[in-house]
Amino acid sequence: MKSIRMLPALGLACTLAMASPARAAIADFGSCGTGLRDAAIAQGMAAARFDGLFASVAPDMSVLPLLDAQPEFTTPIWDYLAALVDAQRVADGRAMLATHRDLLDRIAAQYGVDSATVVAVWGVESDYGRIAGKRPLLQSLATLSCNGRRQPFFRGELLALLKLIDRGDLAADGLTGSWAGAFGQTQFMPSTYARIAVDGDGDGRRDLVASIPDALASTANYLKQSGWRSGQPWGVEVRIPVGFDATLAGRGKRRPLAAWRALGVTLVDGGALQATAMADGSAAALLLPAGAKGPALLVFRNYDAIYSYNAAESYALAIATLADRLRGGNGLGAAWPTDDPGLGRDGRRELQTLLLARGHDIGAADGMVGDATRRAIRIEQQRLGWQDADGRAGTRILQALRDARPAASTVFQLPAGYSQFVQLPTVRSDVSMKDVQGLSTGDFKGFTAWKVETPFSTAAISVFGGQLLSFVPKGGRDVMWLSPTARQPPTPIRGGSPVCWPYFARQGQGNDVPSHGFVRTVPWELHDAQRQADGSMVLTLAPPALEGLLLRLTMKLRIGRTLEQELLTENTGSQPLVFTQALHNYFNVSDALQVDVTGLDGLTYLDKLDGGTAHVQQGDWNLRDPRDPGRSDRIYTQARGHYVLRDPGFGRSIDIATGGSHTAVVWNAGEAAAAKMDDIGAGWRNYVCVEAGNVGPDVIELAPGGRHTLKQVFEVKPL
Repeated sequence: MKSIRMLPALGLACTLAMASPARAAIADFGSCGTGLRDAAIAQGMAAARFDGLFASVAPDMSVLPLLDAQPEFTTPIWDYLAALVDAQRVADGRAMLATHRDLLDRIAAQYGVDSATVVAVWGVESDYGRIAGKRPLLQSLATLSCNGRRQPFFRGELLALLKLIDRGDLAADGLTGSWAGAFGQTQFMPSTYARIAVDGDGDGRRDLVASIPDALASTANYLKQSGWRSGQPWGVEVRIPVGFDATLAGRGKRRPLAAWRALGVTLVDGGALQATAMADGSAAALLLPAGAKGPALLVFRNYDAIYSYNAAESYALAIATLADRLRGGNGLGAAWPTDDPGLGRDGRRELQTLLLARGHDIGAADGMVGDATRRAIRIEQQRLGWQDADGRAGTRILQALRDARPAASTVFQLPAGYSQFVQLPTVRSDVSMKDVQGLSTGDFKGFTAWKVETPFSTAAISVFGGQLLSFVPKGGRDVMWLSPTARQPPTPIRGGSPVCWPYFARQGQGNDVPSHGFVRTVPWELHDAQRQADGSMVLTLAPPALEGLLLRLTMKLRIGRTLEQELLTENTGSQPLVFTQALHNYFNVSDALQVDVTGLDGLTYLDKLDGGTAHVQQGDWNLRDPRDPGRSDRIYTQARGHYVLRDPGFGRSIDIATGGSHTAVVWNAGEAAAAKMDDIGAGWRNYVCVEAGNVGPDVIELAPGGRHTLKQVFEVKPL
């Protein structure tokens, strides 16, 4: 039962004894909730129907601050218009005009509203149906009906919504919209929906959520009912003379067109003031949305019709100017009075990509500026020494980050004596094998290895490359894939978990050094081995000291119920060093075409098979992705560090948790490429690489004496 502390004391015991779960739910809204129930019943809704709708509805107090934070009134107009009238919205709108030409022509003939204006409303309100709001409408409207200012208004909207649901126009399940209750393709409030919505597709229902014909026809009907005059413009951009009296501006201060001309107002290009289909006596108002130094516009009756849709000048101008762009216009001619113009989605995505490259955890570069992006911008502004570190996404911070690229990887030289190490895969150990229970050296599938046995699992670590070759939980199958045709040293071993360090691939390096760093092709040394009280084993290993390399690497492995692996990098030099790294895990799978990896949805990735182009992951990763099926070479930047490889064929999942890793690399060569690799071939369907690392833009910069730890943990669970 939900809290009932807001109920009046009178009758409380009776209410506790008799209330159904639904009645208890509406009780969260106190006496106001009881009043809402009574009002809904009074307008014809059955009590049981109301109780069913509100069975799990509780107040959402997070909507209250939004009453005073509407972007139309809090965002600079140049930011507002840059976001809503950008190149992408224009291109998408022109595509919608072509796709729905017949429908829009019919709507224009019936309601007298041109297609570009109708589509502009659609584009601004929901980005052509893509973004219609995620807040449950009943919850938001009930909360606003009982809390905050304008309670009577929202109460009326809630009752109108209940009527629409009760008469069958709308299905209550999953009904979402804006915080204020607007919803559907063109964001009608419920009372407007009840008055204005029409059946545009002839199915007998007015469905502005799922039916594009209903939504667009209803939008045209709204504008018609608001006084739209067919064939007339909404307004025209003008120029005011020097010294013009700006107090004459304002939507309510109308003068005949000829009177504005007499005051020295011209077209924006300096031509004589005139407007298509508007006589000299036509009433017009002058708008100076950013003051006398910004764009100036004369607006007519059709602008008022647009304004009535959402009473804000910035909103109406977004609709009007987007409609002009959809007709082929170039937008406003005069510049906004700012040295820091706003950004469209392309610019915001570029800005977010630059923030990601600097290590900010802001999610995907999706062009949507939220709290995480603003926080990251504020940090970068402070680093740049700006006094006004306001977190705003504008042209100025974008250009500053373009000009201040993150540090490039240090160019490493081939260490002296490296070739001698490569040829000597000798076992070197500071540990006596006989003194540590469960630890031995020997052959593992043709490779000299340290072999570990614990009560929970077994493992094998190759001397060559310090490479985990095998991890087998007790009673299970190997977690790692080792190619049956893996070649002997000095060729790198295909499979297991190669250590790629101090660079990944050849990032930032020339062709005079081996791919994936120096340490995967040299013999490692075992420095310590400890049997823990619980039976698990902890090994400490390191590659040999490489002359001239000022970074030092140590690896720790803990083998038990889980496999834990750490790479500790230290800068022993006197200058900052920048490196990349990865644990190149080859996971053993039943069929690479049938497994999935969770934890990557929504992340931006650089597709190496598409020239490094950035894309956004849609859903879980798998080789069935229609964008490029059957192969994968993706670098996920700013990865969240927790993934699950689900393998229905083996009936198991591999939980992969990482730390100190900003990147996930997911790779499978695919059939065609694998056929050209002797050590993969037909085995391509038996592995999937999910690699923990810091690669691509996610470089690590270590100050002198600095340390960095990359960690991963594997745990096998049944599906």
